[in-house]
Amino acid sequence: MPLFGRSVKRLPPLPLTGKSDAAVAEQKATNIVWHAGTVTREERERLNGHHGCIVWLTGLSGSGKSTIAVALEKALWERGVRGYILDGDNIRHGLNKNLGFSPADRTENIRRIGEVAKLFTDAGLVAVTAFISPYRADRDQVRALMKPGDFIEVLVDCPLDVCEQRDVKGLYQKARAGQIPEFTGISAPYEAPLSPELTLRTATQSPEQSVAQVLGYLATRGIIPAR
Repeated sequence: MPLFGRSVKRLPPLPLTGKSDAAVAEQKATNIVWHAGTVTREERERLNGHHGCIVWLTGLSGSGKSTIAVALEKALWERGVRGYILDGDNIRHGLNKNLGFSPADRTENIRRIGEVAKLFTDAGLVAVTAFISPYRADRDQVRALMKPGDFIEVLVDCPLDVCEQRDVKGLYQKARAGQIPEFTGISAPYEAPLSPELTLRTATQSPEQSVAQVLGYLATRGIIPAR
């Protein structure tokens, strides 16, 4: 599935070396045993009145991921659905503040978020993640953590030139000037999902339309109540 529209200049292929080296985190802790609780996920979901899942928004900077995530969380709340946003920039203020943007750090960034989102799902919540998450292998690794159907990959598909026109954070201008190294779409690659559960074409549809598309999918799947 192409990420960019026909009239958009395509990016030349860029090397992906390094990302696979950190694909699996090393287990350093020893003498540890999983301590199971007595409240099951199914019991939490009955209390919540809906199922848990991960809505994983992936796409270029400026494609609309965070905007959609915020609107989606509010729409879920208005339906009585318990959801929470894990946003790329916000997470780097705390949990992942020690990570940069090298291929290895990007992989570790997504690994950590995947583990956190898995906990949210086990709690019976709808975890809405908004991360560029440029590497397909990293997203697939998160999917592998989850039970079948729990990981909903959503491609926020917006042509590069539109993202650059928006450039709400001024990042593309800095990246073009060489002030930001390893910037996805300019000097670092983005690998679009091959078979996402949903594709939101944000160059031609509004945030409200995108949210409605996600809500419709969740309701059709029986994850949240239908209206």
